[in-house]
Amino acid sequence: MKKYILTAILLSGFAVTEAQQLQNSSFYDMQGILSNPSVAGVQQDENVKAVVGATYRTQWSGISGSPQTFTAFGSFNLPKNQIGIGAYAYNDKTGPTSRTGLEVALAKHINFKDGGIFSLGIETRFQQYAIDMNKLSEALGTNDPVMGAKDNRFKFDAGFGLSYTNKKWQVGASVSQLIQSKLDVYSGNLSRTEEARLYRHYYFHGLYNWNVDGFTTITPHFIVTYLPNAPTDVTAGIRVSHNNLLWWGVGYRSTQSVMLSAGLHIKKSLTLGYAYDVYKNPVGLFNGGNAAHEFILSYQFRK
Repeated sequence: MKKYILTAILLSGFAVTEAQQLQNSSFYDMQGILSNPSVAGVQQDENVKAVVGATYRTQWSGISGSPQTFTAFGSFNLPKNQIGIGAYAYNDKTGPTSRTGLEVALAKHINFKDGGIFSLGIETRFQQYAIDMNKLSEALGTNDPVMGAKDNRFKFDAGFGLSYTNKKWQVGASVSQLIQSKLDVYSGNLSRTEEARLYRHYYFHGLYNWNVDGFTTITPHFIVTYLPNAPTDVTAGIRVSHNNLLWWGVGYRSTQSVMLSAGLHIKKSLTLGYAYDVYKNPVGLFNGGNAAHEFILSYQFRK
């Protein structure tokens, strides 16, 4: 039964809905390039030249075909040219569907005398959407009208953003999937307004670093995600870092979950982290499928 329910959920989201289409991360504040191209090459620590890393996220672990997402990211500062370059690649699988993509960002940095950076960024995005018809046949039976004639679709899209960053705080806004490319994976009789497409995602985000006593830093952070005709998602949390070594955090995603996280900084350059998300209803109705696990590994190249 869970298999059929999951298939119905993922097909409705893949084909016709305007729900959030870009991946979530419990470590969104550690990989800002995922939501805003203007933060490419921008670091609050002026001694950091570049950051590379990867995350792995699993959701609804008790349900067959549950989502699994792998993401690799990088952000590089070119101070002589006052520009930043960033990119991330991802692979997301849910049952018979998968998404593979690459986003490349370029940002122009405008430096202020007080150390702040105002940044404007653009992004290009390449995505492949695929449906495994054999897996669909197992779940829905052959000759079902929901099964389109094509297995794979390649799409291009774009976005832009702006942000301001200094040593203590950052605030920014961006929009992704500006072109709203059609997916055309459905062969039924839906009207044009219900066709599958990439929908624009609008983001507003911020964070603040509060150095409490020279050893402890508290960082409240948030991101708001808006899609027309879909619930606005507000994600907020607090991360606490002790002596640049141990960190932990709590957070809340308004449309989905409560988040708990913890990790280590090793020699200021290497970061290891784990996050556990406890989902709210309706996913929580499924036994064993009410949580997500996410791991992060990142490395800072320092001067």
